[in-house]
Amino acid sequence: MDGNDDKLKNESDLSDKEIEFLDKAKEAADFFKGFDKNKTIRVISHLDADGISAASILIKMLNRTNRRYSISIVQQLSEEKIKSLAKERYSSFIFTDIGSGQLKEISNLLKGRKVLVMDHHQPKEGFEKWRIGENILQYNPHLSGIDGNDNISGSGVVYFFSKAVLEKNKDMAHIAIVGALGDMQEDYGFKPLNNIILKYGIEEKKIKVINGIRIFGAQTRALHRLLQYSTDPYIPGVTGSESGAIDFLKRIGINPKGENGWRRLIDLNDEEIKRLVAGMIVLRINDKVEDAQRIVGPVYLMEEEEKASPLKDCKEFATLLNACGRLDMASLGIGACLGDEKSKKRALDALKIYRKEIVESLRWFENNQNNDRLIKKGKGYIIINSKEDIRSSMIGTLCSILTNSVDKSEFKFILGLSRNDYDDSTKISMRTTLNDGVDLREILQTICSKTEAEVGGHKHAAGALIKSNDEKEIIERAEGILERMALEEKVELE
Repeated sequence: MDGNDDKLKNESDLSDKEIEFLDKAKEAADFFKGFDKNKTIRVISHLDADGISAASILIKMLNRTNRRYSISIVQQLSEEKIKSLAKERYSSFIFTDIGSGQLKEISNLLKGRKVLVMDHHQPKEGFEKWRIGENILQYNPHLSGIDGNDNISGSGVVYFFSKAVLEKNKDMAHIAIVGALGDMQEDYGFKPLNNIILKYGIEEKKIKVINGIRIFGAQTRALHRLLQYSTDPYIPGVTGSESGAIDFLKRIGINPKGENGWRRLIDLNDEEIKRLVAGMIVLRINDKVEDAQRIVGPVYLMEEEEKASPLKDCKEFATLLNACGRLDMASLGIGACLGDEKSKKRALDALKIYRKEIVESLRWFENNQNNDRLIKKGKGYIIINSKEDIRSSMIGTLCSILTNSVDKSEFKFILGLSRNDYDDSTKISMRTTLNDGVDLREILQTICSKTEAEVGGHKHAAGALIKSNDEKEIIERAEGILERMALEEKVELE
């Protein structure tokens, strides 16, 4: 069933703030065109799905305009990393999905270089402006009064810029949508700026929107496994139970097995889909689940990918990019975004390794539930100190998964720590089970305010980099602050 396209916006429907932001893409494009065409451009992007999508769109544009470049995908843009970049001999730099929070360091350390920062995170205080001196231009929706948390992703920012450089880059809209989905900017539809990108993707026949069951793994997982592992939506009596999932399917008249083995959601006919949806809604209503009927809605599919491919569903594509980035295989994710078949196959192998890492991380969490030196469960929060046991690039993934599996009435905040294996620093990731009303970035800044730390991220997914020697102090401050935040509807931060 095709999705309803009447909510997709044209640029003429935008607010003054949104129009200003799009106009600034032309200014950023003109700034880029001033880069020396005979010199290599240094590109730095973030390692998550949005960062890899942003880098891919940029690379497509650079290839089409015959520009040379050298690219790095990073977990965090630390001061040390910027110092390292400053020692390189490049005269021009582009930062994508990263950089606005480090503009002070960039402006101090990259003096005399041309720098283009394209980001959707909150700019560093004192640097909320389009131009920083003569050599730095920042293209960021916050500067137009647009919240970058859910209005547009880093890859969306790069998309509008790339399209302003060369209209042909309009055909990369589907990759920007993957980035937006990876940054959880979709809630049964997109806000206007992302909606325009979606409209372009549909026009270019790169992406298709259908009205279907919104459940992760619809293209690839066996139906009973799909239901067993479903946390969004949560299915009472089914989620978490293989036998419960099989029994449920049989009760509603759906045979989980076919002639060729276990069936998938995409193998069901229309009548079976209707029975499945009705059955899921009944279970959720009986268990008094809020929004019991929020099961069906827009599903975003890649037009050019084969049915049953893990790359067909845009949300699964985003997971594949996350896998590549967090396993230090970002080049495979970029290759997949650019349509390279060999990269796609190798990226799928990386996805299998990523899933094993997730299982191992969850197993570590389960095995250490009662070890209060590693896992502290307080009033309204969980603090995980994994030390070297969980990869630093995976701690955020673990925290995100736990927000969908813990008792949300008991735990409001999940904070994880993991030591980097390349220096004496520790990565912090923070997530919440609350839907709104909190700003995790602000909370994490307060937790880290008494120590030397670099804090970034969004309202609902924040991160920081601290010295490993400060872990004990950070954990002690977090315990007090998170308990107060969980117990009070609103608390004034120190």
